[in-house]
Amino acid sequence: MAQCVQSVQEFIQDSFVPLVAALCSEEAERLTRKNSLSFAELVKPFCRLTSEVHMRDPNNQLHIIKNLKIAVNNIITHPPQPGAIRKLLNDVVSVSQPAEGLVANVITAGDYDLNISDRSVKASVPWYSNWKETLMELNTSTFYSATTPWFESYRECFLQSMPASDHEFLNHYVACMLVVSSSEPEPVEQFLKLSQEQHRIQHSSEYLYPKWFIPNTLKYYVLLHDVSTGEEQRADSIYEEMKQRYGTQGCYLLKINSRVSNRGMDEQIPDPWSQYLQKNTIQNQDGCEDCPYTVISNKNTDHLISDGLDSEIKDGLSNNFKTHPLQLDHPSGSLDSTDYVKATASLQDSKKSNSGTPHGACLTLTDHDRIRQFIQEFTFRGLLPHIEKTIRQLNDQLISRKGLSRSLFSATKKWFSGSKVPEKSINELKNTSGLLYPPEAPELQIRKMADLCFLVQHYELAYSCYHTAKKDFLNDQAMLYAAGALEMAAVSAFLQPGAPRPYPAHYMETAIQTYRDICKNMVLAERCVLLSAEILKSQSKYSEAAALLIRLTSEDSDLRSALLLEQAAHCFINMRSPMVRKFAFHMILAGHRFSKAGQKKHALRCYCQAMQVYKGKGWSLAEDHINFTIGRQSFTLRQLDNAVSAFRHILINDSKQPPAQQGAFLREYLYVYKNVTQLSPDGPLPQLPLPYINSSATRVFFGHDRRPAEGEKQAATHVSLDQEYDSESSQQWKELEEQVVSVINKGIIPSNFQPTQFCLNRYSDNSRFPLAVIEEPVTVEVSFRNPLKVPLLLTDLSLLWKFQPKDFNAKHDGETKELGACDDDMIGAEAIAEFLINSEETKVARLKLFPHQTGELHILGVVYNLGTVQGAVTLDGIDPSIGLQTGKFVSNGLSVRGRQDLEIQGPRLNNTKEEKTSIKYGPDRRLDPIITEEMPLLEVFFINFPTGLLCGEIRKAYVEFVNVSKCPLTALKVVSKHPEFFTFGGNTAVLTPLSPSASENCSAYKTVVTDPTSVRTALLSSASSVDFGVGTGGQPEVIHVPLPDAVLLPGASVQLPMWLRGPDEEGVHEINFLFYYESIKRHSKMCHRVLRHTAVICTSRSLHIRATVCRSNALEDEEGRGDNMLVFVDVENINTSETGVKEFHIVQVSSNSKHWKLQKSVKISEDKDTKLASRERAKLCFKAVRCKNSEENYTFADIVFGNEQAYVVEDNKQLILEGQHHVALNTVGKEAFSFPQKQELPEMVLLKFFRPENTPVPARPTPEQLSNLIKTSLHYPESFNHSFHQKSLCLVPVTLLLSNCSQAVVDVMIDLRHKTTSPEALEIHGSFTWLGQTQYKLQLKSQEVYSLQLKACFVHTGVYNLGTPRVFAKLADQVTLFETSQQNSMPALIIINNI
Repeated sequence: MAQCVQSVQEFIQDSFVPLVAALCSEEAERLTRKNSLSFAELVKPFCRLTSEVHMRDPNNQLHIIKNLKIAVNNIITHPPQPGAIRKLLNDVVSVSQPAEGLVANVITAGDYDLNISDRSVKASVPWYSNWKETLMELNTSTFYSATTPWFESYRECFLQSMPASDHEFLNHYVACMLVVSSSEPEPVEQFLKLSQEQHRIQHSSEYLYPKWFIPNTLKYYVLLHDVSTGEEQRADSIYEEMKQRYGTQGCYLLKINSRVSNRGMDEQIPDPWSQYLQKNTIQNQDGCEDCPYTVISNKNTDHLISDGLDSEIKDGLSNNFKTHPLQLDHPSGSLDSTDYVKATASLQDSKKSNSGTPHGACLTLTDHDRIRQFIQEFTFRGLLPHIEKTIRQLNDQLISRKGLSRSLFSATKKWFSGSKVPEKSINELKNTSGLLYPPEAPELQIRKMADLCFLVQHYELAYSCYHTAKKDFLNDQAMLYAAGALEMAAVSAFLQPGAPRPYPAHYMETAIQTYRDICKNMVLAERCVLLSAEILKSQSKYSEAAALLIRLTSEDSDLRSALLLEQAAHCFINMRSPMVRKFAFHMILAGHRFSKAGQKKHALRCYCQAMQVYKGKGWSLAEDHINFTIGRQSFTLRQLDNAVSAFRHILINDSKQPPAQQGAFLREYLYVYKNVTQLSPDGPLPQLPLPYINSSATRVFFGHDRRPAEGEKQAATHVSLDQEYDSESSQQWKELEEQVVSVINKGIIPSNFQPTQFCLNRYSDNSRFPLAVIEEPVTVEVSFRNPLKVPLLLTDLSLLWKFQPKDFNAKHDGETKELGACDDDMIGAEAIAEFLINSEETKVARLKLFPHQTGELHILGVVYNLGTVQGAVTLDGIDPSIGLQTGKFVSNGLSVRGRQDLEIQGPRLNNTKEEKTSIKYGPDRRLDPIITEEMPLLEVFFINFPTGLLCGEIRKAYVEFVNVSKCPLTALKVVSKHPEFFTFGGNTAVLTPLSPSASENCSAYKTVVTDPTSVRTALLSSASSVDFGVGTGGQPEVIHVPLPDAVLLPGASVQLPMWLRGPDEEGVHEINFLFYYESIKRHSKMCHRVLRHTAVICTSRSLHIRATVCRSNALEDEEGRGDNMLVFVDVENINTSETGVKEFHIVQVSSNSKHWKLQKSVKISEDKDTKLASRERAKLCFKAVRCKNSEENYTFADIVFGNEQAYVVEDNKQLILEGQHHVALNTVGKEAFSFPQKQELPEMVLLKFFRPENTPVPARPTPEQLSNLIKTSLHYPESFNHSFHQKSLCLVPVTLLLSNCSQAVVDVMIDLRHKTTSPEALEIHGSFTWLGQTQYKLQLKSQEVYSLQLKACFVHTGVYNLGTPRVFAKLADQVTLFETSQQNSMPALIIINNI
């Protein structure tokens, strides 16, 4: 149970006090009414004695009474009605509410506040994880005081309002005060009248109420004297007469009203009455049964919802939750419980009047002391002696009637020591609760004596009497009497000082079972439970106390069940091992019963306290029920903010409710929200919880939507919201833009350069303010998610924005327009009329803004009407566009307008050390664009643009440039990573051939007529780098688009031819074009604009070409030059037949170089035509010579093979396709290919660690290059005739030609000595020798040819190899010790004949 202000002993003593009746004359009542009090109310604050009292028991032993309290009540002759008692108890609980912000009732555990008695909902604070440890700390904490004052008020009022019963005497009157005013003419006669009236009330058969303890009731005569108006002498004389008549022990003179009420109001006199008068008991309400109250039986009526819910929502509330186990509505056919729907103002009005009217206005502090003294005198001299005398009399009567030799007190041990009668169980006893004893029965006299002893705290003697009476009652099977004796025996045993025996809890259990099951008296059973639970709690037996409290919950009283369940919940949380879930569950049950009892505030408080335990545990259905109940109760109490918060929690959590239940929750939420907004229609728009918005997925697109393709006319792909973000592609576009900007700015990228971003998303760089152009739409794509299983209908969906006009050319700024969603002059907004989100669907909405002024735009969020759809279950899967056209989605009329903000968190910063050690986020400015001045807008269309090409194929297309803006554009350029893929045609002969045959066949080439009989020699031409359209210092990727007059006017369009060449590798190729253009007028914010296009080309295989070059052995050509090459070309048709290509004709082979040119074709066969069918291969050989004076220009050499061209068969027509392939030859002897070969991955090798040299090593020629510096050739006769008979030595002249192949000066050394490394060499070379010098050292200039005359000497005939001279060479400027040996030529054989 909850903590109480009093101890259990104080609580029980104050629950059973001696009752004293007060019978006042009208004049006496008038005197007390000057203080706005009755006589009983006047003395109530002073009814507790401040000192100990002594009395003697029947054995003449002194007994001490501590802290005695008496109760003085006006005589009420009608017993209180049960309905009035229920009404009173209901009001007492209703007006007692927890204090707001009570610090002692909030237990802080870590970061969680467990709020025990405050009704506020702490939904934002997470539930702590170690709840057991926290509650252990909570249980032992001295600061923990979870008080429930409404329960204590209920308990006090319940015990005081219990009607008197015949089976017990605890609430029977012991004495009666007769009060008469001293100002009456005949006070003594008035006393006599009052005495007779009291006698008539007690002994007349017409008055059954109130009950009196003994026939000879103590009468105490009180003379009330008004000090301010009465005569003191007369009062004294009357008092003397009273003392003569009634004795000094039986009368008293009480002087009051020492102060005139209208004088001295500034003096602060304490008011001890207010705390008692607020607890308005049944005894001081005269005629209380006539008090107005409203009681509606819920036996056959449904639960009524008050406080302004209209009929529509009543139906919704009652129909939607009939199957819920803890439904709020009452089950039909319940027991005779009552539901107080609307409490009348009786208690509240009396409370207001009591609090507004000062009490005791005519009383001074001296009067307070006089009243206190009067009560003490009455108790000391009148009441206690009378009780002591009555106890003695009863004891003597019982001894004489029972024939006992000793008093009950001395016989106690005998009764307890032996001869016990075994008690029968309650089930064995007959139902004889209707048995009645006569008033003079000895059993009742024992009970009467026990009650008197109990009232004066003589608990040991009281226990003896109760135990004796209990045996007698059980023997007689008088169960009501037995239960009363058992109940009080258990309480007496507990209250005995020194605790001689343990608390007999089984007595209480038997009493409760008897009261409830046999006697059907729930009031007495409830009293038993309240007393026993408090006793068990004091002994820390919380589990037993909780079981006892729960056992008494029933359908006959919702209020009692609610209070007991709440106390049981507090028992669970006070255990040594707190049972938190049981606490929460029983708080839910208590809240449900509070709700049925009409105690809405207490119901709300219980649900809120339980929510603290259930929240965050994953018990979503329980959470939903609690939140729904909190929402509905808060709405009933007009706590609309709490209601909205609770319903919001139901909707935003991942609900596991069925769709119908979710729909009901949503309708309830919308209804509550509508009521909230109606209270403040001009206030700010509320934040709506549905649907979810994934703010980070918000995308912003600047510009118009892309046009669709029209036939052969295809618009540039550019950027659209339908494209997925690709970081690699984005980086490529950025590099292309930087490339063209660098070319425009002469190789320097400006510091304020900002890459153009058309679409901003979570992956893009959003650290800068994006730029948008005036009169061009800004599209915001918002991602909505519907977490519910029912569709949501958003209507009138639009963006919420803030705009600050700015003229970027002027110095002053305009005023900021806040939330100007309706100001179309500055920003035009596009609204979506209906936007349906199906159950659990994620859907994007694209909302547009049209800026009409320059300035700073801030997009804040979205605004819309949230509603539901009728027949929502059948709408799953329907395209919302249908609803936009046909208006099929009919809202059920319940919708609220609200907003949701778009709050995007920027990327986490991770650059500096401070940022790495802390959590900081950068800005995300994608929703804050700057609207700039007007800029040109380019659209590009491609006409007859192919999608498939052969590798190397040449095709012609057209490109159209259109300026769709209102200002001219200039400086149009295109940049691409693949400049070899395309070139623009113009009017010059170099770029666009206009020969008849070219136009006839739509060919890309000139056709030159050659003499077919002539040798295939090269046709020469030259061109400079400018002729290729590339500047000497520029980047080849940036190409200028040749516009007429270099300007494209508004609305104008230009068509240009574009030649395309298929890439060399087969497959799908994505080729990016970036079109760059500027405005004629320079702007401060935006300098240029770009347009993107991605062309997708699928290429198929055609020819594979391999080429290699090697030196020719011939030193001199026709022109006398000694430097020439042989070029071998291997052409293979690798085309597959699926493409429809029948055969390829090699038409021409051309060379392009600054240093070399093809001279002629070395034809192996006589066939002039070179055809290649599928998988055929052709080998071609060409002679190449060095160019003359070609340092600046490129020399083109064309060797034409024939005038036939390739063609394909397509749609039964012969289409001629043209193409060309390129092979780059860079190294002598190394094979080159027409497209790169796939590189095999190198094998994994061990890592090598080495220390780099500090000094940079200059680049050195490779050994292969050094061994090819000098080309040698021997000139000699093939055969030589010599007569060895005439001359034994044969001398043959030999010329050694040395040719310098490099561009540098070379030192040459010739060594004529034979190598003697092997015997074979001696055999071959030993028969001839070189005459003259054996070594020569020469220096050859660049390209120089040197002739060295040698002589060879032979002594025999035979065949000899003259290729023995060894040639070494090194670069003249290179400091090395050794020359590099040069490659030998082919063997030079000579035949020596003898004649």
